[in-house]
Amino acid sequence: MDLITTTNELREACERLAAHPFVTVDTEFLRESTYYPQLCVAQLASPDEAVVVDALAPDIDLQPFFDLMGNETVIKVFHAARQDIEIVWHRANLIPHPVFDTQIAAMVLGHGDSVSYDQLVQRITGDTLDKSSRFTDWTRRPLSKAQIEYAVSDVTHLRDVYRKLKADLEKRNRIEWMSEEMDVLTSPETYRMDPDNAWQRLRSRVRKPKELAVLMEIAAWREREAKARDIPRGRVLKDEVVADIAIQAPTTIERLSSLRSLPKGFERSRWGLEIPDLVKRGLARDPKTLPAIERTKPLQNGTAIVELLKVLLRMTAEKHAVAAKVIATVDDLERIAADDRADVPALKGWRRELFGEKALALKSGKLALAIEKGRVTAIERS
Repeated sequence: MDLITTTNELREACERLAAHPFVTVDTEFLRESTYYPQLCVAQLASPDEAVVVDALAPDIDLQPFFDLMGNETVIKVFHAARQDIEIVWHRANLIPHPVFDTQIAAMVLGHGDSVSYDQLVQRITGDTLDKSSRFTDWTRRPLSKAQIEYAVSDVTHLRDVYRKLKADLEKRNRIEWMSEEMDVLTSPETYRMDPDNAWQRLRSRVRKPKELAVLMEIAAWREREAKARDIPRGRVLKDEVVADIAIQAPTTIERLSSLRSLPKGFERSRWGLEIPDLVKRGLARDPKTLPAIERTKPLQNGTAIVELLKVLLRMTAEKHAVAAKVIATVDDLERIAADDRADVPALKGWRRELFGEKALALKSGKLALAIEKGRVTAIERS
């Protein structure tokens, strides 16, 4: 176990690690007070060594680490990789590739929805991880012995988890399923944040074009402000306030101040003074230039159809030992219930073969659900 604090040490370690077919990777970071996550520590392991990189050391250039992340001959193994990849993307404008995410692999293999790393290690290795250092302050120096041991433990156990899951995927012919998930995870579009598209991150279901126009303006403005000041989006405005402004469309400071969701005194701040003009700009947009608001026709017995699809999904997940969440989400089911041609993952690729075709057959009456010997089963109908 080595603690790396200089560029030369890091370069030498990465050269050794690059000689292996895979490396396991994890990071420790803080993002409570910043727009971008602040990388504090990176830990890596090959089959025969493990290192901890002090990313905040004054005499270190992380370029060798980023070069390793982009090395196409080495598989980078993460657990729940999205935030780790986001850090590399921000710091080096690079997406690690190729990548293997053990959380996604575990879901594809039926270990449950979003299984935690602790649970996975326990199931596969029988070891119980000491997570007492998980929420320590990773910006403080020197790093404690307990912190270093915690960091090393994460990537050394990940080696065993990776080997086991990879072998199971190959045995069950699900490597291709995994590849589809990795394509999304390693797409720059997953991490590229255009302020003009920031509204798509919000769960607000606006129903009118003018509400959508205001939502787009406020969300884009918030994104730019948060990025420029390097603060979390919620420090500018919380999601529920953005949604409230979109629906209420306050065009004056007085109307803005009447919003109950708005922080006290916000309307008198510099940010608050900008909101009415942003609302007016949104209201002035030509509705024809706006994205179409997805409207689904209300179905008779629509809720019952979704509930039946949930039963079919759970039955399919149990039969094939796949996490239900990786096959379809509740939103997918609602959209399938409303439209046989819904643009959802559950109606594409291996998911369609496994579940989507049966879901459409159930909707059309060509498939029925019954209980036989205490188990739900599907019965084809002529």
